[in-house]
Amino acid sequence: MTNARVPASDQIGTDLPLVMTIRNDAAEADALLRVRCGFANFAVKHAVDRGEGAPAMREIKSIPIPENKTIELKHDGYHVMLLQTRQKLTDGEKFTCAVVFQKAGTKETEVQVTRTP
Repeated sequence: MTNARVPASDQIGTDLPLVMTIRNDAAEADALLRVRCGFANFAVKHAVDRGEGAPAMREIKSIPIPENKTIELKHDGYHVMLLQTRQKLTDGEKFTCAVVFQKAGTKETEVQVTRTP
């Protein structure tokens, strides 16, 4: 996992998207099951559906990670929403979050707070 980031926020209790790049070098598919970040109360996995109207976020159980592929979690595709932040997030701060995969297990990743998501 690389380039994990969330937007800066001067509010507490807000919801923010967590985006990152995930590389699966294994010969079999995996899935992102959970994310735990100490600065948010909850994390929800989303997909963005593009139907006949405006794009809409939909909660999903897991994010598929195909074998031997790199995927980008981004605001207009698969991503994780961090809900009810516990503190203000200042540009330049860094946090560690635990990302749980079905096969690869729990991986720690550094999350950068940035002005732009």
